[in-house]
Amino acid sequence: MEPVRIGIIGVGQIGKHHLEQYASIGGIEIAAVCDVNEPEARRVAERYGIGSVYTDYREMLRRDDLVAVDVCLHNNFHAPATIAALEAGKHVYCEKPIAGTYRDGQAMVKAANDCGKMLHIQLGTLYRGETKAAKTLIDEGKLGRLYHARSTGFRRRGRPFVDGYGTPFFTRKDAASGGALLDMGVYHIAQMLYLLGMPEATRISGRVYQEMDMDAKRRAESGFDVEESAMGFVRFAGGATLDIIEAWSLHLDGLEGGSLVGSRGGIRLPAYSDVRATTGFGYYTTVGDMDVDGTIDLNAMSERRRRLYPDEDAYESSAKHWAAALQGRVGLLPTAELALQTMLISEGIYLSAQLDREVTAEEVAAHSPAVIREAN
Repeated sequence: MEPVRIGIIGVGQIGKHHLEQYASIGGIEIAAVCDVNEPEARRVAERYGIGSVYTDYREMLRRDDLVAVDVCLHNNFHAPATIAALEAGKHVYCEKPIAGTYRDGQAMVKAANDCGKMLHIQLGTLYRGETKAAKTLIDEGKLGRLYHARSTGFRRRGRPFVDGYGTPFFTRKDAASGGALLDMGVYHIAQMLYLLGMPEATRISGRVYQEMDMDAKRRAESGFDVEESAMGFVRFAGGATLDIIEAWSLHLDGLEGGSLVGSRGGIRLPAYSDVRATTGFGYYTTVGDMDVDGTIDLNAMSERRRRLYPDEDAYESSAKHWAAALQGRVGLLPTAELALQTMLISEGIYLSAQLDREVTAEEVAAHSPAVIREAN
């Protein structure tokens, strides 16, 4: 088969990470990169052996040989590049979150549907072994009727830039729209929505915080005006609920992992400190009127699946899933819809904090601004 040719829009930290992932995937050719920082774009192109460099993604999108593009820009710049690419006849892989606002995300999903093109959002938690194990138990009815889930994310002191990692763009609403919720929370909330079966959120409440001390000089340089932590509660149609705690920084030694409980059993997912698992996977049920605490060997599960299922590699990472979908080997998971509903919940927490009350999903959608911005 001819390789699928892809163009990359944005070669910063995330763009380079995506390029590293593509390097290990067969059947994909990165044919072009685009960035407003031309010297950096040329340096990256030389490093990865990429033939074409652009500073205007509209010019790159005129190429007929590009099947798809990968959008690796800051949150508020996702929508214009994605919509332009879809309208140019390209499939799009976009870094999380889907956009800077729910309304902009809606515009992206509508453009994909109108243009008949695939829109894939990077939601890496969907491909982890614990997610696959949880989904298997749920699909086989081992948890019964699901009625509550918990979404958690924790860093002790991991605020971008001010704590020594990343750039100030992550800490400014004009580029990122939000903080911990949109940077980390999207992974954990989307994971729970996926496992719950994508229920419809009806009512949302929450609070956001920026309370911990930070270096005064770095605070000033960063323009830090987003949340470092957020807490929320979501009610879904059908009666299920979800509670959320997401923190870039928090004076604790950790948080328990995410969990789901049902009428017949429950699951606790590993707790994470940044990207390192600090606990295992737990399955809890009752057998013969006895309480049973179960563990699963996730590595053995993954190895067995690789041996038995010919397309299991398509579910090992977001990038591999995207490549397999472009190659026509598998259908695309509903990542755009999951990311859009995650944005609705995150924006609902922001609106609830602003209004000091619970809000409805309809209110969130009505209040959501369009902040589409060009990356010029």
